[in-house]
Amino acid sequence: MLISGRNINFADGIAMNVFFTITKSLGMTALMLFFSLLIGCSTTDVKKEIEFPVYPPPPDEPRFHYERMLKSSANIEKEEEEAVFKRLLTGEKRSGVGMSKPFGITVHKGRVFVSDTAKRLVHVFDVPESKYFEIGTETPGNLLKPIGIDTDAQGHLYVIDATAKLIQVYDRDGNHILEAGERSMFSRPSGIAVDPKGTRIYVVDTGGVESTQHQVLVFDAQSGEHLYNIGKRGSGEGELNLPREAIIAPNGMLYVVDGGNFRVQVFTPEGEFVSTFGSIGRRGGQFSRPKGIDVDSDGNIYVADAAFGNFQIFNEKGQLLLDVGSRNARGGFGKFMLPSGVAVDEDGRVYMADQYLRKVEVFRPHRVAEGTGYLSEKKNQ
Repeated sequence: MLISGRNINFADGIAMNVFFTITKSLGMTALMLFFSLLIGCSTTDVKKEIEFPVYPPPPDEPRFHYERMLKSSANIEKEEEEAVFKRLLTGEKRSGVGMSKPFGITVHKGRVFVSDTAKRLVHVFDVPESKYFEIGTETPGNLLKPIGIDTDAQGHLYVIDATAKLIQVYDRDGNHILEAGERSMFSRPSGIAVDPKGTRIYVVDTGGVESTQHQVLVFDAQSGEHLYNIGKRGSGEGELNLPREAIIAPNGMLYVVDGGNFRVQVFTPEGEFVSTFGSIGRRGGQFSRPKGIDVDSDGNIYVADAAFGNFQIFNEKGQLLLDVGSRNARGGFGKFMLPSGVAVDEDGRVYMADQYLRKVEVFRPHRVAEGTGYLSEKKNQ
């Protein structure tokens, strides 16, 4: 057995069990003292502090800091002391329940919801409570291909199922509340948005090459009744071509990612066209493969682009403020290969899911101190 460059041999399994029994009874302090005596206190053993990216980079004033990554339940769940001891001795990596193909993402007071189209469920990472669970694995509310997700102010979770072509609604803990919509209503549903009060649900229907159903369907969130549709296929103002996702801004406006037209369109809640921004291209403020969208409390719009490997931030007028992240198939901090969903929490932290790299990365606004806010690893009062 190798520990920090030194070999420690145990005669058999009995000796190992005795060792674990002793260290467990003595506690972590005694174990660390044991390692200090065994290995020695050398300054060369101290790991260099990891430097996380800052956006924009110096010498510009920072606006966002890379904060953390979520890949599995192991990133948030507390580990028993005995398990920690064993990993220290054996060099085993910590394991947990991971994501297969994360797509949509939404956050409510430190609880991160991520749809997984391959595992057919929604992962829930509750950072303050240090717990993980899954939604959509039981009937009623069983999911086949959850894709777009959103939450209202109470933390209710709204999911559009691309295979079942149904809307599923759950409470914050995953208890099923409502099923809405019918298969005949949708062509290729992909995105969902709900107003903060939880009164209306907006479902984005991407349609397809042969379909004319490139639109947003609006439902009553309490009864599930279909109310009206917004948009039709085309490239003019208020027309949509392969729309992908939508979000309701604090001012009540509906923002729709109009993917095939490489722009974001703005509508009133009733569907009247207001404005548009963006165009096809590879420069800042343009789009190549726009997907997820969200908005912060100041009304700034965040759009994930799968081709750029980043999210771009726009003000309410559609002017580019900043872009965060870059494309890289090997991954790394702030590196994305196939980003899809993006979400902004109550504190202004930004979360982006990557389908290819199977991760969610979190970026903290500079005005929010490290270790504070809803994502802090302690129970919120």
